Amino acid sequence: MVTTDIKELSFRQAMSELDSVVEALESNNLELEDSLKMYERGIALLSELKGRLNTAQQKVDVLMGELEASTDDTTTDTTLS
Repeated sequence: MVTTDIKELSFRQAMSELDSVVEALESNNLELEDSLKMYERGIALLSELKGRLNTAQQKVDVLMGELEASTDDTTTDTTLS
C-alpha cells in the first residue's frame, strides 16, 4: 500500500490509486486488517478527490458568472454615460 500523503498526489495519481484500492478490495485476497487499511485509504482518497472537484466546480461557476456579467454591456454602458 502506498503511504504518500494524499495532498501531494496529483488528481490523476489519486484517481489511479483509488482505482487500485478498489481493485484490491474487490479481489477478496486481503486479510481483514489489510482490507480495513485499504478501505480507510480509499475513503481518504475519495474525500480528497471530491473536495478538489468541488473547488474546481466553484471556480468554474465564478468564471461563468463573470462571463455572463460581462456579456450584459447594456447595464455597464448606461451607468458610464
